[in-house]
Amino acid sequence: MLKCPLIAARSPRALALGSVLVWAGLVAGGTGSAWAQTKSSTGAIYTCIDGTGKRLTSDRVIHECLDREQRVLNKDGSVRTVIQPRMSAEERAQAEARKREQALAEAAQKDAVRRDRNLLMRFPNEPAHNKAREAAMDDLLKGIALSDRRLQDLRAERKPLDAETEFYKGKRLPAKLRTQIEANDAQQQAQRDIIQQQRAEMVRLNAIYDAELWRLRQMWAGAQPGTVPMPTLPKASGVPSTPVVR
Repeated sequence: MLKCPLIAARSPRALALGSVLVWAGLVAGGTGSAWAQTKSSTGAIYTCIDGTGKRLTSDRVIHECLDREQRVLNKDGSVRTVIQPRMSAEERAQAEARKREQALAEAAQKDAVRRDRNLLMRFPNEPAHNKAREAAMDDLLKGIALSDRRLQDLRAERKPLDAETEFYKGKRLPAKLRTQIEANDAQQQAQRDIIQQQRAEMVRLNAIYDAELWRLRQMWAGAQPGTVPMPTLPKASGVPSTPVVR
């Protein structure tokens, strides 16, 4: 058999090295081909319209359109995702403010649901609510009656003091008598103030119970907790308004 002079001239070591180089070239070529196929099969198309109205297209995020919306398309032209424009510091502050407002609104809604559920648990029916109103009014009426009795006692204590002043007509009253009269006047006024405050509190509490009953009737009829609006309560004279919270 004839042998190729070139092959025959090569040493076994040279032949082995040549085989390795050929194998490495094949592997490198295959890897590059696979990378190219992966890139082409997963590559996205970025497109936008810049500030001049020109449509731009690229295989990466378009720098000229950072301040506007960019669409990321698949090879078939379908929209994969939309990249929102980058916001300025003022726009970020406004967005954060909107998020805070939304969070507050959501927290308020959760609180309204919790409050309404507690209200339904406390008052499962109208008789239970009426009983609670009567108990609250009874406490205030007892307080008014107590102050009224104290006021009558003070008026009775004032009569002898007034009679004693008859002896000092046209004269300066003694310090002790003057002090007793002033103290009696102050105590009577304090009791009148207490009675007025308790009557104003009755008006305020009745308004609260009326508002609660209006809301409860809607929930008893099927309205979901947290969906019934809070009615506006009238302000009682001399008493600061208080939200309906139970």
